[in-house]
Amino acid sequence: MAEALHIAHLMASHGYLFPIEEHALSVKNDNTFYRFQTPYYWPSNCWEPENTDYAVYLCKRTMQNKTRLELADYEAENLALLQKLFSRKWEFIFMQAEAQCKVDKKRDKLERKVLDSQERAFWDVHRPMPGCVNTTEVDMKKLHSKKNKSSNMKSLKRDVSATCVSHLESIKKEITLLKLRLDRRNIKLSKVAETYINYYEQYLEYDPYFTPTELANPWHTDNTEFWDEEKQAKEISARRVRRWAFSLQELLKDPLGRDHFTKFLEKEFSGENLKFWEAVQELKCLPLSEVPLKAEEIWSEFLAVDASCPINVDSRSHELTRKNIETPSRWAFDTAAAHVYHLMKSDSYSRYLRSDIYRDFLNGSKKKSSMKGIRSIVSFSSARKDTSGTA
Repeated sequence: MAEALHIAHLMASHGYLFPIEEHALSVKNDNTFYRFQTPYYWPSNCWEPENTDYAVYLCKRTMQNKTRLELADYEAENLALLQKLFSRKWEFIFMQAEAQCKVDKKRDKLERKVLDSQERAFWDVHRPMPGCVNTTEVDMKKLHSKKNKSSNMKSLKRDVSATCVSHLESIKKEITLLKLRLDRRNIKLSKVAETYINYYEQYLEYDPYFTPTELANPWHTDNTEFWDEEKQAKEISARRVRRWAFSLQELLKDPLGRDHFTKFLEKEFSGENLKFWEAVQELKCLPLSEVPLKAEEIWSEFLAVDASCPINVDSRSHELTRKNIETPSRWAFDTAAAHVYHLMKSDSYSRYLRSDIYRDFLNGSKKKSSMKGIRSIVSFSSARKDTSGTA
């Protein structure tokens, strides 16, 4: 029984039979029903499906509003990656998937269900789910040894002088390929235009050429009240607080935003990440003579074994930083700083935007700005009454 199960499991893992309901290509000694794969999809036909075929298949699955054909999480991630990879010809892939859907709809319901299960089993073999054995992978050691043997045999049989390509010809080929790459665009112009439009629409409120500021522009007049209000932390406008939600870079660029983010991190007991990042930025601005001492201080405080304020970095970044600190420079901590910045951006910053601290601060700023606007209207109307009375 064990030997029979083993053979059946091998046949299933290579795609010759598959379970009807599950998608793990294995055979169990229970009441699970299995179906033999159609000979067209047998791996003995030397299938090497391309990513474009896989993209068409996933795209076709999304068009069919059926529960059994819904994409799994890993398939949805693969579809998103393929859409970025084939952005230039995604319309062609979509048209292919649409055409296949139309052909499938003309088939009988039972036949369509069987064909769907066979096609899915085929892709379970060639693009298996995470954690499953990929039987279509090539053993690189065996492949390399075969190539070496075949190349040695061929080199003995053929004349080297007749088949060798000159260095000049190889360079010409490389130049031609590079020129072809220059002519191709990695991203569609429509995508680029859409990105630019979204960016300018987002920052439209902060462009004084399109949206006039409440105070006079200090670059156009001698009045510096605009800059003075930016420095003060008494009354912060709602538009300024809203800008903190654009990106972590915008938040850290604003001194008041950075102070507010620091208070949030201290409550979350993760303020050491921002302290380390600020120390690295300060290191880059120091004179060269002060760099070694400052680098040693940063290492002792954040990355040493007995650090007073340790930060959480991966082993690779820690090891690279340790090697860089042997010859300290302004960029010795760049790898660790990039890792910490990514952690703040993906975790702390998103939690900060969802927190009550930020929302309450934003709502308070909105109330202040609205009251300020009401006061200006009231003062303006009273001023008009005074002038009319004196007249």
